[in-house]
Parts: sequence; structure tokens; C-alpha cells
Amino acid sequence: MSDRNPGIEFDASWLEHVYVNLPAVKRRAETLGTRRCVKKQWQSAWLLRAVTCIDLTTLSGDDTASNVSRLCFKAKNPVRDDLIKGLQMEDAGITVGAVCVYPNRVADAVKALKAANASHIPVASVATGFPTGQTPLKTRLEEIRMAVADGAREIDIVINREYALTGNWRGVYEEVKAMREACGDAHLKTILATGELGNMVNVYKASLVCMMAGADFIKTSTGKEGVNAIFPVALVMVRAIREYYQKTGYKVGFKPAGGIRSAKDSCTWLILMKEELGDEWLNGQLFRLGASSLLIDIERQLFHQVYGRYAATHEIPMS
Repeated sequence: MSDRNPGIEFDASWLEHVYVNLPAVKRRAETLGTRRCVKKQWQSAWLLRAVTCIDLTTLSGDDTASNVSRLCFKAKNPVRDDLIKGLQMEDAGITVGAVCVYPNRVADAVKALKAANASHIPVASVATGFPTGQTPLKTRLEEIRMAVADGAREIDIVINREYALTGNWRGVYEEVKAMREACGDAHLKTILATGELGNMVNVYKASLVCMMAGADFIKTSTGKEGVNAIFPVALVMVRAIREYYQKTGYKVGFKPAGGIRSAKDSCTWLILMKEELGDEWLNGQLFRLGASSLLIDIERQLFHQVYGRYAATHEIPMS
């Protein structure tokens, strides 16, 4: 793991004269996955890399200890054994990047992973009044502390959209900094909820401010907004990551979330990271995919690679 981003003092000058050329951003986004494609002989390797970057997620009102336990079993065994053997990857130890649940289910996830002899897989918890963040700061900080006490090693927080929309960037900074302190050794992912920030300039500024405050990752969305993980927004965010790295020397991770369902999309996200940030970001330490159903399609594509045909519905269970 690269050195954690310790954050820096708030510097409003970084936010001056920010301009985003939206037509150029859209043109660049349209080239992703078309200008460069993954050759057939390498597709399996790229898909398996994508698997290791998935935050396998369940964030439903009807979550129970039993379905969290099933999720944890899948996290340890994300790809069927016969497919792993067919790809000659038995010694690779393929697992997902993390299991992501609500704070109330963290203890269940920790227990299930321990029972599966998979405690090396971190449990991530959403917090701070997810998905809206419309609770008092004291309550949001206590929610973080409780999730960490229950065993969460990663915390996905939501930023204060009111502050962002009104230009109160120091307010955003101070809250995120307090959340980083509440996390302790747990890694902090800051969800920008980009679909609610109004414009790309706010997305860029929010990205920089969260990194100044010590975020280990910046994340596109809660998955609950009308607009979630889309490539134009992602480009703006990863360019902010690049600027921060060039100015400070600290690497910050990136996590798109919401609406990522196809194996092809997962490869395109990896291409984005490779082209914009470099090979060092092509791993679960600096790149995650927030998804609940993506793994199903990846398994279907790997099945095709191994058996030369697509699986029937009963051969790849839907969950």
C-alpha cells in the first residue's frame, strides 16, 4: 500500500480559476473503450483484475445477517472453481476488494468473513447519514466511530452537498477532516454525489477539497442519485487526483459506483485508470468498483472464455 494521504492545510487558491471544458471532456469520454480495446487473449486477465477491485455491496432495507453471510462467501469465492481452474489461476487467490454494508451489518460481515477464513478481505461501511448526509455532524461522526468499533476497515462517507452547492469549501474541508480523524486507521472514501453537485467545476473543486482533508479515496456516487458513475464525471475526478499527486506526491484512490453492471464497462473503467493515472492505479489499493450485480456478468464472460459458449441461466446463479 502506498503511503496514506495525510491531507494538507486548506488552500483556497487551488480553487481559483477552475475551468472545465465540458465539450472536450465529453469527446475524451467517448473515446474510452473505442480508441483502445482489450484483445481477446487478455480479456480474462483484465476481468479477473476487475474482480479484485470490486467492493461487493448490499445496501438494502431488507438486509439480514443471512444475506450478508452469503455476500461474504461470494466475496471469498467470487468466481466459480471450475472457471478458475480452466483459466489456470488456482494460485492467484482471487477475492474481491471489500464487502460494503450498512453500519448495522458490519459486525455480521466481520463474523461471516472470519468464519469463512477470509478476514483479510476488509469490511467497508457506508456512514454519515448515507445516502443524503442530512443528519447532524455529531451523529455522523458517531456513526463512523461505531462502524470502526464493530470492525469496519473502510468507511464510505457522503459530503455535505449544501456546503458544496453554496461554495462553502472550507466547511466541506473541516467536516471531511473531522471524519478522517473519526476513522482512525480505517481508510476514508468520500462520496461526492456528483449527480447532485450541479456542474463539473463543483465536481473538480469537491475532489480537491476532499483530498486536502485527507481522503484515501474519492468516490462518484452513492448509487442512489439520478446520475451515478459516468465517464465524463470520472475524467474530471481523476484529473483532480492527478493534480493533487503532482502537487503533493500523495496518491489518492478512485471509486466509481452506481450503474456499473457489464463486464465490458469494467474493462473500460480499467482503461480509464491506465490512460489517465497509470498502471500504479490498476489495483484494489487505489481503484475500486462499487457494484452489486457486476460480478454476474463477469462470470458469464469468463464462462464463455473457458467453455466457448455462454452459460445458461441455471449455470450462473443470479446471486
